[in-house]
Amino acid sequence: MRMSYAEAAAAALALEMQARPEIVVLGEDVGRGGIFGQYKGLQQRFSAERVIDTPISEAAILGAGVGMALAGLRPVVEMRVVDFALCGMDELVNQAAKNRFMFGGQGRVPMVVRMPIGIWDASAAQHSQSLEAWFAHLPGVVVVAPSTPQDNSALLRAALACGDPVVYLEHKTLWGTSGEVDPDEVATLGRARLRRSGKDLTLVSWSRQLLACEEACEALAAEGIAVELIDLATLWPWDRDAVLASCARTGALLVVHEAVQVAGFGAEIAATVAEALGCKVRRLGAPRIPVGYSPVLEAQSRIGAADIVAAARMLLR
Repeated sequence: MRMSYAEAAAAALALEMQARPEIVVLGEDVGRGGIFGQYKGLQQRFSAERVIDTPISEAAILGAGVGMALAGLRPVVEMRVVDFALCGMDELVNQAAKNRFMFGGQGRVPMVVRMPIGIWDASAAQHSQSLEAWFAHLPGVVVVAPSTPQDNSALLRAALACGDPVVYLEHKTLWGTSGEVDPDEVATLGRARLRRSGKDLTLVSWSRQLLACEEACEALAAEGIAVELIDLATLWPWDRDAVLASCARTGALLVVHEAVQVAGFGAEIAATVAEALGCKVRRLGAPRIPVGYSPVLEAQSRIGAADIVAAARMLLR
């Protein structure tokens, strides 16, 4: 069936809540459906005891989620946008991520923390950040970044079944995108998606940046360059086997992400491939500047299809 990115997430969560009474939702405005409609109808269906509206305190929301998880529940913690989650980072970094290790597995934190990432049109520097590399750097958490409505259904269901804390990164401007969704599919965390096959270049990306990559693949195909496009889907653990196998065939890797290029997660992928295969590698990300409010300044932080095409040409020279 055809669904939007938001509808797919809401439907997947409803399926899991129906099957698992231990799943609860907590966050600001979840009772009215969330600011993107990703919880639409859930409080009416499952009651305010399971879809819980909270005060405006990210530390309290995340802290309550950690406590619920340790007590046997499976909380879905809504942070509205990743930028707001910074107010509750101690609860994630020092409590949720480390509990299983510090207590020898006696405690588990099966919690899904939803933190929409990315440039939010005309929303400026404090509401337009892509911070996935922060969480990939953090031992003890799983990091997921769905790019399509299908993935936002299948990966959310997989995240809810995970026994460890999952940082779940939906893009702020993907909510209205639509596509065919099989609600019965449950993804495997750590497995990439092959979006396009090709022999000349491996292109790796995730989240909303896939849209620009797909456009670039079409432009490059018109020039006779066959690109293999891989959507990581899960950033940690990431699918090394799929990426290395593709790069072994093509001999060249371009990693593209919306996040700032400096110390971005693309560097980890590029370094891993270079060390394992010695093939040509290149990264492409945003400049190290805050995202501007005006359209002209905001555009400076965006990586478009033309930028990807130019980087691919340079790599293949």
